[in-house]
Amino acid sequence: MPGATNLSVYAPSTSFLLLGFLGLEGVQTWLSIPFCFIYTLALLGNATLLWVIWTEPSLHQPMYLFLSILALTDMVMPTCILPKMLGIFWANAQEITFAACLVQMFMVHALSAVESGTLTAMAHDRYVAICDPLSYTTLLTPKTVVKFGAAIVIRAIMVILPIPLLLLRLRFCHSRNISHTYCEHMALVKLACGNTTPNNLYGLIVSLLITGGDLTFIFVSYGLILRTIFHLPSLESRHKALGTCGAHMGVIFIFYTPGLFSFLSHRFGHNIPHSVHIFLANIYLLVPSMLNPIVYGAKTKEIRVLLKLFPKK
Repeated sequence: MPGATNLSVYAPSTSFLLLGFLGLEGVQTWLSIPFCFIYTLALLGNATLLWVIWTEPSLHQPMYLFLSILALTDMVMPTCILPKMLGIFWANAQEITFAACLVQMFMVHALSAVESGTLTAMAHDRYVAICDPLSYTTLLTPKTVVKFGAAIVIRAIMVILPIPLLLLRLRFCHSRNISHTYCEHMALVKLACGNTTPNNLYGLIVSLLITGGDLTFIFVSYGLILRTIFHLPSLESRHKALGTCGAHMGVIFIFYTPGLFSFLSHRFGHNIPHSVHIFLANIYLLVPSMLNPIVYGAKTKEIRVLLKLFPKK
């Protein structure tokens, strides 16, 4: 036909194919075993954490209420991606509709923003507890924690919602194959034709606003906390103050480190195999959800004591 081209354009009503780990198709069934193990531990660990906090009145304090939000997020986050991933690995169920893809992408990015916001709120909690302990009960009431939680969720929705909306204006060229295990913003943008500058620019703004902004607040909070701790009169009081921050600092490290590696490898690691990029992206979402309840269970004295008591009842 005159004027025909090889360009295939897919409307937003189409479906996509999630290809999983390209180049590792032969071992994807084996890869599903550790992913299932991680998912099971994440669900059991966070469900146990929620149960302990909500059944023990002594834990109805701001820090543990924030921890409940974190645990709930860590249960929903892997649930958004793992069932579909296992369908790809076990049944070659690669197809996903455009609408389902947008919903999954929104949930993944929004929940990441909620988790980051919760860790930031917990840093504020530790700052008030250590730097202004006399005002702690008046500044951080349960009502205030609920307002913090609502603000974190609203911020995540408002900031992430434009991402799928910006994708709705695009058409998709050449291929409908997504080289990933779940729908991720930049993976979809790479399939689009036309001007994707707004999508790229907004994605960068969101990264700077959420990750950059939250990390800056956390670093400033802990700078002030450490300054206060090192001015405490006795070594014992310093150790006690540091102990109250230990679990939170561990969770911050667990959450942001894989994300940083994934971000840097995606943008600068052009020689890194694509399967490694996908693996890092999955680790970023799954492993913190598994480790967070373990860290808090091991590092938080009140939770550790209660976990030892419950089996004896």
